Amino acid sequence: MDLLNEDKNTHLEHLEDDIINNGYEGGQNAINFLISLNEMLSGHSTSKLNVTTKWDGAPAIVCGPSPENGKFFVGTKSVFNKTPKVNYTIQDIKNNHDGPVANILRECLQYLSGLGMKEILQGDLMFTNSSKKKTAYKDPTGKQEAMISFQPNTIVYMIPENTPFGKKISRSKLGIIFHTTYKGRTFDKLNAKFGANVSKLRRTPNVWFDDASYKDVSGNALMTIGESQQLQKTINMASGSLKKSKELLNKIKTEKNTLSVGVQLKSYLNSFIRAATDLPSTKETANKFREFYKERTQKEIDAVKRDVSKQKYQTIQDSGLKFIDDHNDSVYFACATYKTLQTAKGVIISKLNKAKSIGTFKRTDKGLMATNPEGYVAVDKKGKAVKLVDRLEFSIQNFTAAKNWETGTRNVDI
Repeated sequence: MDLLNEDKNTHLEHLEDDIINNGYEGGQNAINFLISLNEMLSGHSTSKLNVTTKWDGAPAIVCGPSPENGKFFVGTKSVFNKTPKVNYTIQDIKNNHDGPVANILRECLQYLSGLGMKEILQGDLMFTNSSKKKTAYKDPTGKQEAMISFQPNTIVYMIPENTPFGKKISRSKLGIIFHTTYKGRTFDKLNAKFGANVSKLRRTPNVWFDDASYKDVSGNALMTIGESQQLQKTINMASGSLKKSKELLNKIKTEKNTLSVGVQLKSYLNSFIRAATDLPSTKETANKFREFYKERTQKEIDAVKRDVSKQKYQTIQDSGLKFIDDHNDSVYFACATYKTLQTAKGVIISKLNKAKSIGTFKRTDKGLMATNPEGYVAVDKKGKAVKLVDRLEFSIQNFTAAKNWETGTRNVDI
């Protein structure tokens, strides 16, 4: 597997946001990913593209032989703190952590030390022995089945209890999905590589582990010729509108000021996700951005009292509105590109979802409802990576769901 080099396992951006973050080049990058994914799902890929599944585990666990003394350690992302919280012993865990996280790390230290790790890996914890549950699940047809379930974060995972896989999970004391590898001579010099080779880890009944690589074990994710051709038409539409918004996107990609047009355009587009609504028509999306920008900057003007401060923000508002008016057509085509990239991404995700091997559910006030995996990450041969997430379905859940490993309780209201 090709690995993505990073200083640390940093935040990945959504595919469509690449046009805001990186301008025309970002848009080309997004389109190239979609073309490669289309080829992969059509069964005749000519490019080297790796896709991994985003498991909804928590917390993140970092473990392996210390780069400084070779001893086995466990920790959270706090191993990357300026003063690293590295745990070699139970006493270290007592000194560095408390609450549910400390309890989790004690189990990780006990069981992950038996895997014979030769390099530092990061993974998402899926369950401990105490967090697994036996669940009687009744599907929409009324059929009831005994399941093993665990909910590390937002999504509830369920596996039929009386299957080989279910029995393996039942026996395990801990479950983890590894997705990142670290190399370096000291903790502050560790470099991350996206991907994890788990083939050489020691198999033990105490730990269920896997890597995050996408596996279509059913063969259901392949596209038909017609589906592939239709997707390519959508990609071509995105490419056409991207060219017409090139100048605008390249101007706003360099803007970092909170009230800049570029930063506010990204905030505006993401506001639809937080409001749990799809983007309206391209024309309406583009037209409403001016109104959004004016309201956002007006809040800053109204929030200050000194005349000099008001004038400062008034100047920013006037400049931003003039920029939007002067680039009205380009704003339209930028929104068209964003919307079309979302559409193409949705087709890809829908196909990828057909290959899931573990049942995924969400809690509602009416009980458990089937849902899709959190999403996927695509990494090309140059090491570029984007995440593919149905933002309406999952991101909203993640905004609102409490994490029981942080609070000891759960309040999932989705």
